[in-house]
Amino acid sequence: MSKKLVLASNNAKKIAEMQVLLAQLELEIIPQARLGVDEAEEPHNTFIENALAKARHAAAVTGLPAIADDSGLCVAALGGAPGVRSARFAGDPQSDERNNQHLLEKLADVPENRRNAWYYCCLVLVRNVGDPCPMIADGRWHGRILTAARGGGGFGYDPLFWLPSLAQSAAELSPERKNRLSHRGTAMRQLLACLDNHPL
Repeated sequence: MSKKLVLASNNAKKIAEMQVLLAQLELEIIPQARLGVDEAEEPHNTFIENALAKARHAAAVTGLPAIADDSGLCVAALGGAPGVRSARFAGDPQSDERNNQHLLEKLADVPENRRNAWYYCCLVLVRNVGDPCPMIADGRWHGRILTAARGGGGFGYDPLFWLPSLAQSAAELSPERKNRLSHRGTAMRQLLACLDNHPL
């Protein structure tokens, strides 16, 4: 019987991306909604605290090991914003389109050479709600913010996230290439290496 791991997210696109990244594990990966787990509160100012809160919440409700991701876009000219508020940068209800438009408005007067940004991802895996030694991994993906959207793939801020070395936006990459390069892919490889040494 395979071991179960709860994926503490209700974001369908993020779930799909993480399930691909976790596919090599001999585990049954279960999105938390299938187990009746609601969204956790994310009141903290850092990605690591929010990821830990989400993982512990899912573990507490299900009694199973849980993995959570907290990630977002940080823009240097905005002092690191939107940061942990990336999903709701333009307010509720959540909307990628409105968030992207809000970002463009915030950067309207910022020249190209000051539009540096990075995606950040923190992954946390807990074996149980009281796990004193959670597995933690993180990754960064550096780029620049465009003045107009490019590409129809990805999600979030991908159409505005320009990768100078590739001359493409994140939304123009294939899912496979994005997973090799992205902040989430980098963090997941770290976590998988940790799991190799400390399996569930």
